[in-house]
Amino acid sequence: MASPKDNGIFRRNGINYLVPFVLITTLFFLWGFARAILDVLNKHFQNELSISITQSSLIQVTTYLGYFLMAIPAGLFINRYGYRRGVVFGLLLFGLGALAFVPAESGGFFAFVACLFVIGCGLTFLETAANPYSTELGSPETASSRLNLSQSFNGMGSLFATFAIGQYLFNKVGNVTTPYLILGILVLGIAVVFSKVKLPEIINDDDDHDVEKLGGLSNIRELFSSHPMFVLGLFSLLAYEVAEISINSYFINYVTGKGWMNDSVASIVLTIALAFFMVGRFGGSWIMRRVSGERMLLICAAGTVCCMILVLLNLGKLSMVALIGNYLFEAIMFPTIFSLALSGLGRLTKSASSLLMMTPVGGCGFLLMGYVADQTNLTIPFIIPLLGYSLILFYALRLQKTR
Repeated sequence: MASPKDNGIFRRNGINYLVPFVLITTLFFLWGFARAILDVLNKHFQNELSISITQSSLIQVTTYLGYFLMAIPAGLFINRYGYRRGVVFGLLLFGLGALAFVPAESGGFFAFVACLFVIGCGLTFLETAANPYSTELGSPETASSRLNLSQSFNGMGSLFATFAIGQYLFNKVGNVTTPYLILGILVLGIAVVFSKVKLPEIINDDDDHDVEKLGGLSNIRELFSSHPMFVLGLFSLLAYEVAEISINSYFINYVTGKGWMNDSVASIVLTIALAFFMVGRFGGSWIMRRVSGERMLLICAAGTVCCMILVLLNLGKLSMVALIGNYLFEAIMFPTIFSLALSGLGRLTKSASSLLMMTPVGGCGFLLMGYVADQTNLTIPFIIPLLGYSLILFYALRLQKTR
């Protein structure tokens, strides 16, 4: 008979969760693809509509505003109806938002932005359900490793999006509606699959049903009053999202503005950077079977701070190498911070997850980065991700003292 703390990466209390884990991991690819398209759309709309970096940043602002507005409702929904229904509802919103790109073509930029908001709301439900669910599908000791493995497929989705959609748009192969039409049909098909399969609901040993009846808002108050390391983890994850999304969105503008390459080549170089990111995710997942998540986060946070300093020193191609190298160091941050922040929360896990999934609103930080670039130069905006990574470094140092 398996012990209560089964050490298998996909086993818990003697139950094999490999199949649910594989199904959930497919979702990570989908939202990685959907989010990475934005980094290409940003420059595409600048070229096609002759708008500034600040104006085009509305793409990110609107999408990630959906995360901020829908994260707590998504958490309350999942608390009541479970992970599977949360996934299905998220897929439906995602798919419908993508299909809406077809009629939006006649409405111009702001019609596309409205569709992206709907997609952002759908992605919020997916991520609020899938991220904590992945941490629960196996031994607690391997939660960070397991989430990093799932998030590696997020990197694969990003990789495919920046290369395929970048070449498609920048080489004038077709318009922006076709990729979203295909994506919408695919996502709705996956929604049908998830509506038919049975995913096990994870019940924590310390679930207090009397407290659960009070609802998620009571849980949120308890998180802020009684779990200070969760609160610091929440702000660290927000800082990561500001840094990571802003850099991704700014990347093509930066390398083309420096005169190093054109848009088409820049999308390929961004794909290479995201390949480093994916390698970091897979490698980090493997390393964290042997090295604690706290130690790994400390090392990688120090690496990102060093990379941003090199970029800000404006050292030419060395700065570009540091920018690409940053993707390797930051790769493990989201899943590691996410799983560490949820550690030991028990019945509060779903509510805590909904708060953590508000953090992609940090993507709105690209608006500030774009504004600084329009007002100053192409290098100074990297102060913003430097501050974000510095907060993560502080969080990692605190973890070393408390765990």
